[in-house]
Amino acid sequence: MKKILTCALLLLAALASGAREVQTLSDGWSIKPISQNQKYQQYTPVTLPHTWNAEYIEGTFEYNRETMVYRRNLPVSGPGRRFLYFEGANSVCQVFVNYHYVGEHKGGYTAFCFEITPWLKDGDNLIEVWVSNAWRPDVIPLIGDFNVCGGLHRPVHLIKTADDCIDPLFYASPGVFVVQKEVSAEKVSFDVKTLVNSKDPEGLALKLTILDPDGKQVAERECKASASSVESFTLDRPALWDGLGKAALYTVTAELCRNGKAVDAVSVQTGWRSLAADADRGIILNGRPYQVRGVCRHEDFAGRGSALLPENYETDFRLLREIGATGIRLAHYPHAERVYDFADKEGLLVWTEIPWCGPGGFQFTGFVDSPEFRHNASENLKELVWQKFNHPSICFWGIFNEIIYTDGKRFTDYGNPEPFARELGKMYKELDPSRLTCFATCEDESHYLGIADLVAWNKYFGWYERDMTQAEKFFDDLHANSSPYPVGISEYGAGASINHHQWPIDRMKASKGTFHPEERQSIAHEDNWAIIKARPWMWGTFVWNFADFRSNVRREGDLFGMNDKGLVTYDRSVCKDAFYFYKAEWNPEPMVYICSRRWTERTEAETCVRVYSNQRKATLYVNGVKIGERVNDGMSRFIWAGVTLRKGDNEIKVVAGKGKKAISDSCKWTLK
Repeated sequence: MKKILTCALLLLAALASGAREVQTLSDGWSIKPISQNQKYQQYTPVTLPHTWNAEYIEGTFEYNRETMVYRRNLPVSGPGRRFLYFEGANSVCQVFVNYHYVGEHKGGYTAFCFEITPWLKDGDNLIEVWVSNAWRPDVIPLIGDFNVCGGLHRPVHLIKTADDCIDPLFYASPGVFVVQKEVSAEKVSFDVKTLVNSKDPEGLALKLTILDPDGKQVAERECKASASSVESFTLDRPALWDGLGKAALYTVTAELCRNGKAVDAVSVQTGWRSLAADADRGIILNGRPYQVRGVCRHEDFAGRGSALLPENYETDFRLLREIGATGIRLAHYPHAERVYDFADKEGLLVWTEIPWCGPGGFQFTGFVDSPEFRHNASENLKELVWQKFNHPSICFWGIFNEIIYTDGKRFTDYGNPEPFARELGKMYKELDPSRLTCFATCEDESHYLGIADLVAWNKYFGWYERDMTQAEKFFDDLHANSSPYPVGISEYGAGASINHHQWPIDRMKASKGTFHPEERQSIAHEDNWAIIKARPWMWGTFVWNFADFRSNVRREGDLFGMNDKGLVTYDRSVCKDAFYFYKAEWNPEPMVYICSRRWTERTEAETCVRVYSNQRKATLYVNGVKIGERVNDGMSRFIWAGVTLRKGDNEIKVVAGKGKKAISDSCKWTLK
């Protein structure tokens, strides 16, 4: 498996050159509730990343939304500037050094950076961080169908630089931005913008170098440094960042020098690609239609909440490779830096969004018409854009998810968020005109037409909307009525417990309740995918969800407080049947998979055997007896109806393909 570089700070590919040093502050932290404010109050040791919401409160489906105090000792010696860089603190935090207030940040999913030099002393220093995930009307997300895990849930770093440095304070960005201007197979032109933090920029110079994907230097430039330096480049016959498996990455290094001596350097990776969209052809990547078929993902893992460890990311990356998706929607907030790096290297097209979310099962709305709310959402947007600017995988900036518009009928108390949504869409375009903007709606999209380049719907045909016969007309009408804006599906899917099973499935039975058979999820995905597959004009389609995740408003399935629409279980130990349906459709690597394999104890002798495979033919054997051969139905399915089981154990085996290249799968079912 490829090694994924860790975001040691705002820049994943930062160079510790000259006076710059980066230290990750994982150990030595302790925590206590802020309400326990006695001088000698006991602290509990923790290691970062950390959240106090890794589990629900025992006996409930609730989790603490409160304020905690993190603290650690920071030994310092010698000259140099010091910065504390937080990859994410959920949701509001204040930073103190030796009891002196340094600064505050509002927003749990974007990075922030404070210079702490003025408050440090040689020797030991006390770092204290107050973190709160309490509900606030001035911090997004106000609400949503997911848990807002409190804490320092992403790494924290100490950056040491010389007096002159490439600026780490501008929205906690790398300080180096590669701005594409023209991209083609023949030529790419771009600017490199570098921000310098210095009290005396006179005598400073910048050395810029460009390395191609093979590490060969293809350009070099030296210039006088200023607070904001911009240099233009042109490369002939570039290697393009061209989607899945064709992700060519270039390395851009800015080296800051004083009197010929390097004092700081920052490297970033980027890629060249052209991007457009058409209502009838979908996404146009480097001049050709490109099918964006993917999953939505939450930053949530069993036992960790949103405080994921490197091995948790690697597990998700392995599964994303296995399923063969070409895109990913990062719901419903900016994700950790290593996720974008993975997408860059793999060639996944990314939809990333600010955490402006609608009710999602809560009574309160996701919009407050106040200057404080508007400011926070705007700042979140700026942080997202500048921190992730260089990632070629990011193709779509998301404005909101399911923000309800008052229609005077069903929704009467939600206000009018449309003007502000339009303002945010315009802000994205002003900061970065090279990418496409989008939004995800679950109600009449006509209120929002024109605020973004793309329209997308959260629509659960086969689950909440039971009648699949409505789906084709819905999307065809949407395609016609939303023109000229391309239409996609931002969420679709169904819930499933790997402990619940049923056959046959009643497609018209309501999905509400605690019984979520795995087979129903599979059927819902098959039905939805058939509609999607026949409509290549959809600019992007995203399964909800990649994995189960926690949501304390949920009372369904066999795990209350859990949204079980994932293709993978919360702990990632089991890929559900529907996962293998998409693997058969998306991943060309030969595979075969028997559905309902976890339904090991049966009470009916007659059953149906369903198999997913990307092979042309497959043969079924039951207890060593050949039942028959089937041909792929065009949806990677093979179905044998009316199969009879004998009492006791039954071995089910399927062989797909021919000769030495044949592959097989088997499982055991017991008839009671």
